[in-house]
Amino acid sequence: MTDSDTADGSSEADSASGRTPPAVAVVDAQSPGNVGTIARAMKNFGFEDLLLVDPPALDPDGEAYGFAGHAREDVLPNAEEIEFDHLVETYHTIGCTAVTNEDDRSHMRFPYSTPADLADRLPTVEAPTALVFGRERVGLTNEELARIDEICSIPASADYPVLNLGQAATVTLYELRDLTLGGETQLPDLQRVRAPEPTIDRLYDQWAALLTELNHPDEKREKTMRMLRRVFGRADLTEREANTLLGLLRRATERPAEK
Repeated sequence: MTDSDTADGSSEADSASGRTPPAVAVVDAQSPGNVGTIARAMKNFGFEDLLLVDPPALDPDGEAYGFAGHAREDVLPNAEEIEFDHLVETYHTIGCTAVTNEDDRSHMRFPYSTPADLADRLPTVEAPTALVFGRERVGLTNEELARIDEICSIPASADYPVLNLGQAATVTLYELRDLTLGGETQLPDLQRVRAPEPTIDRLYDQWAALLTELNHPDEKREKTMRMLRRVFGRADLTEREANTLLGLLRRATERPAEK
């Protein structure tokens, strides 16, 4: 084992890699409630490391803990208070800010990535990473942005693109959830399994029988069946859905409407 290897066989470089989930840094938040909201969003989407620069007082009986939900048990009490200088010197920083009424002639907020762009790229960044959110009213200052490594901005309406601090953090962390959750969430598996072709064929046969029973015009029948095939072909019916429709069509065929 070399000096750079750890006991489990991984290298020190791997264990220090920025391919771990980003930390979330909040700079000079004025409202304890917003800090709690961000902590809750972190808990929702699997983020753990909360960094606070010049935070408000976080009373365990106050707004921050009240808004944090289950994050009051770990994310919020484990938050680390740091200086902005330490943040930008230690982490690859991504400043989350609105980009408004500017173009690429400005280097303060350009170029920028969207949260979805970051989701694709951050797994390759070999450095400890921090998503940095600013104050409620003015966000990150130009002086702070000048020291940040890159910019992230959420696509929104041109009429009103500025999000609330808690909203901006929630949207960003949602987009980056695969970095922490790896696709594993509480939602059940929704993979659809198409019904077997013999079942689908019986469905078409039953439609044909119903059209005959209803005296659907002969000259329209072929076109109608082709349309039905296109509709159900796009639908990718499951076996349960196909069998349910078969049962309904059988009943309709046995008890047709008055001719």
